[in-house]
Amino acid sequence: MDYTTIDKLGVRPSRLGFGGMRFPTTAEGAIDEPRAAAMLDMAYQAGVNYYDTAYFYHDHTSESFLGRALQAYPRDSFYLATKLPVYIIHSIDDARRIFEEQLATLDTPYFDFYLLHALNAQRWQSVQELGIIPFLEEEQKKGRIKHLGFSFHDSYEVFERILTSRDWDFCQIQFNYMDSNIQAGERGYELAKKRGVPIVVMEPVKGGSLATLSPELTAPFAAAHPDWTPASWAMRWVASHDNCRVILSGMSTEEQVEDNLRTFDGCQPLTQEEMKIVEGVRDAVRARSVIGCTKCRYCMPCPFGVNIPENFKMENEYAMYTNEAHRRSQWEDMDKEERADMCRKCGKCESVCPQKLPIRQLLSDIAEKMKD
Repeated sequence: MDYTTIDKLGVRPSRLGFGGMRFPTTAEGAIDEPRAAAMLDMAYQAGVNYYDTAYFYHDHTSESFLGRALQAYPRDSFYLATKLPVYIIHSIDDARRIFEEQLATLDTPYFDFYLLHALNAQRWQSVQELGIIPFLEEEQKKGRIKHLGFSFHDSYEVFERILTSRDWDFCQIQFNYMDSNIQAGERGYELAKKRGVPIVVMEPVKGGSLATLSPELTAPFAAAHPDWTPASWAMRWVASHDNCRVILSGMSTEEQVEDNLRTFDGCQPLTQEEMKIVEGVRDAVRARSVIGCTKCRYCMPCPFGVNIPENFKMENEYAMYTNEAHRRSQWEDMDKEERADMCRKCGKCESVCPQKLPIRQLLSDIAEKMKD
């Protein structure tokens, strides 16, 4: 396992971090705990020592599951990260209550990495007005937070405003070879590096989208390195940026764990030629992809029951594979209430979408296509 030493924080996390957002699930939608625990153990035994979760992941069950699963290992043998859900914090008392709840749920006396979750301009303003930073700084002095940071979904200008507001211990951004020019992006990466702020990366494989590209699109990858999967190429692209210290992967299958472990066993930065190969694939994908959804599910639940990520997944898969029968099957497998044509254009989804997608129009377009 590859590790990175962050002198500023006095820590040595694994380059690969295990994200608690996409554990395998049962037919009923709950976390498949025996299987997920076995995957965590596979990663731990291979040297992964960074585990990330959040208050709302898996319908508010990820923290409790991870807290139980990690009891199998000495507390000082891993780094635990979770996040304060600032979008439901309306007072400092809310912040205190949820913070204490998270400590109890994860069954830990402290958090190694604690983040303000999914900051944007509006949430950052609320954090400042409510005095949340001083509260968290007090918890840091008590030793119940070791390192304080934030995760981010908004424009570069907002990222710059937040990053330069104080001396952050770290930050977490969405970063992959398809999204280098949105949100914080390459400019945000360079700013964080300049200011000495280590980066934890989320969505390195763009919610799994970069792992399932068609063979036609990934042929240049296979020609250059037949033993590297498309997901491995995506991970290696991120890992080639030296200030991307920890790269999170929300692993859902044993195969994904195994592939990531292979990638981060002596992972070297991509060569200039390999970087050009990635750029070529990126350009080809951009020419075919139609909706930039990462399946983060911040848009859910829809007040009217529309399964927004599933509709977008269906449309993107059709754009990549042009399989009409598969698209029809996906449409018919959805409950009628979940389909795009049930959108009532209330706009709630667009107000929280990290990618700033025009969701109402996209759903309308899908509904129109599926009428034919």
